[in-house]
Amino acid sequence: MARPSLPLEPAGSRTKAGNDTGGGCPTPSPSHSSINGLRREIRAARRALSAGEQRAHSRAVAALLAHQPLFLKARRIGAYLAADGELDPAPVIAAAVAAGKRCYLPVLRPFAGPALWFCEWRPGDRLVPNRFGIPEPIVTRRALRAARELDLLLVPLVAFDVAGYRLGMGGGYYDRTLAYLPLRLHWRRPRVIGLAHALQRVDSLPRNPWDVPVDAVVTERTVHRVVKMRE
Repeated sequence: MARPSLPLEPAGSRTKAGNDTGGGCPTPSPSHSSINGLRREIRAARRALSAGEQRAHSRAVAALLAHQPLFLKARRIGAYLAADGELDPAPVIAAAVAAGKRCYLPVLRPFAGPALWFCEWRPGDRLVPNRFGIPEPIVTRRALRAARELDLLLVPLVAFDVAGYRLGMGGGYYDRTLAYLPLRLHWRRPRVIGLAHALQRVDSLPRNPWDVPVDAVVTERTVHRVVKMRE
């Protein structure tokens, strides 16, 4: 049986909330002074989704991602545990484990600076809170992996734009962890995919020199592939 074709939307197209081409907020390009307001607005919107909508979106994202070459080829996949209305990657993790892939969650190494490491985890494994109260796998030295040892990294976000730039919670952990990626022209690991609800899309975000764009964003409606352009 042939695989269903994915509804791909080219970078650079513009959509409005509630249409059939990808969703998103009809938000003008925000200034740095309005970023906190944008965070509050979109976090409130995703928290307002019902539990049923959240589950449906998560399953739809998993179904779309399951046919992506980056997912199919990956053996080591980094993910996250959803909170605050984030798109829940649990169905993706379950599918990856069932396919024999190894899944990793981010951890904070004490005294290792503001960057993330990754520890292998399977659904049901015990989690412990880190210094910020966020659940993490129990860390052992042999289990830790650097980001460059992963094939694919699934990241959460508050908002994203058509160029692949993401707005996070403001801590900058992912940008610092992946700061080496823009320096690589050929060998790039991991490839980075953002997971989001369609309502989290905006037309554009302000960019900082340290921002690391993702390779794609998957929502319940479509796969937004990012065409990386030299500036």
